[in-house]
Amino acid sequence: MRDLKRWNAQCPAYKQLQDLGITVFTPMIWKLIQIHGKRIRKQVPFMQDMLFVFDSRQVIDPIVERIPTLQYRFLRGTYCEPMTVRNEDMERFIKAVDSDENPRYYTPEELTPAMVGKKVRVIGGPLDNYEGRLQKMQGSRTKRLFVELPSLLAVSVEVNPEYIQFV
Repeated sequence: MRDLKRWNAQCPAYKQLQDLGITVFTPMIWKLIQIHGKRIRKQVPFMQDMLFVFDSRQVIDPIVERIPTLQYRFLRGTYCEPMTVRNEDMERFIKAVDSDENPRYYTPEELTPAMVGKKVRVIGGPLDNYEGRLQKMQGSRTKRLFVELPSLLAVSVEVNPEYIQFV
């Protein structure tokens, strides 16, 4: 879904939906924000207008009608067909994000072939049985694995090197 409110809104849509008891996931990052002359470290959405909502259309439609700044994201080339993500893909993505303290998010346009490395499988640890590609980082001792939501978003999370098996 899309939230059309400003980035500094007091009550963004993800908070409103959570208050209504709806399961919402928004990729969050830490940023330094200046408020009244003080720099404060605050968690903010990676993409202001991106929300992942888990519920049926019968529940969400009345809420979308009530909140004018909340919209569905529609698939390109279709007429009013909302974008959906498979439950397994979303659960996998959320589990990967929760396993790392500092996940790094990327849009599909930001990912280049020069960033993507070897295909691996994770055996053991919090990301057991995950498959993906390692992130190439010159001179880095940490290994990061890309986990993707196809054509929407990718996240790189830190993986312990002892759990990595090359495919």
